[in-house]
Amino acid sequence: MKLTKRIFAFVLVCVMLVCTVSCADKEDSDTYVIYSDNAFAPFEFYDKDSDAYIGVDMDILAAIAEDQGFKYEIHNEGFDAAMGAVQSGQADAMIAGMTINEKRKATFDFSDGYFEDGSVLVVSETSEIASLEDLRGKSVAAKKGTTSTTYAESIKEKYGFTIEYFEDSPAMYQAVIGGNHDACFEDFSVIGWAIKNDNIKLRIVGEVVNPGYYGFAVKKGQNAELIEMFNKGLKNIKENGKYDEILARYGY
Repeated sequence: MKLTKRIFAFVLVCVMLVCTVSCADKEDSDTYVIYSDNAFAPFEFYDKDSDAYIGVDMDILAAIAEDQGFKYEIHNEGFDAAMGAVQSGQADAMIAGMTINEKRKATFDFSDGYFEDGSVLVVSETSEIASLEDLRGKSVAAKKGTTSTTYAESIKEKYGFTIEYFEDSPAMYQAVIGGNHDACFEDFSVIGWAIKNDNIKLRIVGEVVNPGYYGFAVKKGQNAELIEMFNKGLKNIKENGKYDEILARYGY
């Protein structure tokens, strides 16, 4: 009888352990891992006062998650790292001012567009460069993996300039400000924010080119339910005014 009770107790403990592990796994599976950039103001950037990453993307994601009732953990690792994390399955999704285009659609599934932007040529305040034609023989800084860089690559032969690649926008800006490179290409809203709010000694040359919409992205063929929730939530926060409140918070 005592042996039977011991066996029963042992089996009960094992069942409880299995339940605990499975419940924990289920709880973990309900939390989406989402990657983002780490220096792309005003869409995502580190705020010393709150010791957290804030920005348009961070606030839109938070508002949509609240509206749709899903949990997530954010990793601000950089744009190139975010794309790699989604492609490798390390992340469920990314939101990082990522422009929707046909090339990326081969690898990612996108939400509806949530913000429209485009690229501009950027030079130092003292530069004499006034057009793309003035880039001949010059060196251009570019941020890895961005549509602005893709645009620069598409015209470098025509305008006769070379390209050097950087991991983030601040490093790219400093390369131009310091005179190591003559220009860079950047999203209009991002460089506009940096010039106005961070007193970056740069100026915009010419008009916006290759405009497009930013999208929330997942690995192609996966996490369709997350794209669906994002789209529903985006529609709702546009209708209830939260979307406009977020943009106004950052000067739009």
